[in-house]
Amino acid sequence: MIIFRFKPMTLKNLHFLIISLFLGLNVHASYILIPMDAETQDNHLKAYGVTYWTLERELKVKWLLNYRGGSFLLPDAEIIQRECQIRGVSFEVISDSQAAQILADISSPAVNQEAVVLEKAPKIAVYTPYGKQPWDDAVTMVLTYAEIPYETIYDEEVLEDELLLYDWLHLHHEDFTGQFGKFYSSYRTAAWYIEEKKSAEALAEKLGYSKVSDAKLAVALKIRNYVAGGGFMFAMCSATDSFDIALSAENVDICEPMFDGDGSDAGYQNKIDFSKTFAFKDYILERNPNVYEFSSIDMTRKRQIPFQTDYFSLMEYSAKWDPIPTMLTQNHTALVKGFMGQTTSFTRDQIKSNVLVMGENKTNGEAKYIHGIKGKGFFTFYGGHDPEDYTHKVGDPKTELDLHPTSPGYRLILNNVLFPAAKKKKQKT
Repeated sequence: MIIFRFKPMTLKNLHFLIISLFLGLNVHASYILIPMDAETQDNHLKAYGVTYWTLERELKVKWLLNYRGGSFLLPDAEIIQRECQIRGVSFEVISDSQAAQILADISSPAVNQEAVVLEKAPKIAVYTPYGKQPWDDAVTMVLTYAEIPYETIYDEEVLEDELLLYDWLHLHHEDFTGQFGKFYSSYRTAAWYIEEKKSAEALAEKLGYSKVSDAKLAVALKIRNYVAGGGFMFAMCSATDSFDIALSAENVDICEPMFDGDGSDAGYQNKIDFSKTFAFKDYILERNPNVYEFSSIDMTRKRQIPFQTDYFSLMEYSAKWDPIPTMLTQNHTALVKGFMGQTTSFTRDQIKSNVLVMGENKTNGEAKYIHGIKGKGFFTFYGGHDPEDYTHKVGDPKTELDLHPTSPGYRLILNNVLFPAAKKKKQKT
């Protein structure tokens, strides 16, 4: 007599069975390769959205660093193929043996490639003022276009420690110094400037602060602690340098009367503490309230680069030994069009030595794209306002990303969105 013994099904096995049935997976699994090179991918930006969508369904994805522009390897399923087709993302169905060969080739010490496992869709927060539209900020614009979900938060939520609910934080083009973006000279009589100043002052008072600069410092300190505790922070344009300036000017009044109602501290430049910053050092603050600039960190007024030749180059890193900067620089081209902003780029000799410069303009040595570690967490600063709008100005129409589905500049933003999804492993030393 033959006796069959059946093991009771665990909750984990049941969960896997349900997912397998839902996706139509089989034992002889094939794979979906989403190529990210320039020749075969029709929509690089939405490819990140499909990858995120797959992670949301608790399926692991392999990010093939430096392989065909940083391609993605997904489990094959009809609904994933259909999602690619709906979103206009190019893909290839490959066999199990083909996938194994690709991974074997990538693992060779002879090639600068690596396969990084993406495990979990990170929960995303965008720090942005109430009422702002998605097209006011390049990150919200590309997240919306790529169909990657995010939630918006602002000062109240940050001060109530709601950052702890998120894996990734983006800072809107914010002025953390309390100088209202240094728009005073050009826009102090504009209705939008007057209204935004009143709203900021009312919110600061509601939060228990007599000045906007004090409220913004409190927010910056909360964000600092979030990153130091293991969070991922990405900032663009003026949210980069103004954030560091606010931290370095803790307990120092750097605001003139038109911003906070009283004078600044005498000799405040000598009271700046560069040890408190994330990325920058030795900068000189711009004292004149009529000058649309925060400090010498920004290269906007110092650069003399014609529009036609304004490009920055991405650095190349060892995919096997330096997977983090390699992930953050994945692209189908190493040469990316430059673009302006209130903070366009960063003065090279005012960047701390422990911060990586991942993108630079070789003409004048300015840094465009930088990355560093703070405590247990990471930060990335990206100069400029909109990668596909060279000189975006107040009131300009929004960028239509349908016209730029393969934008290398926007890809850098989305690299940062997926970075927290990577399986954590001990770094090689």
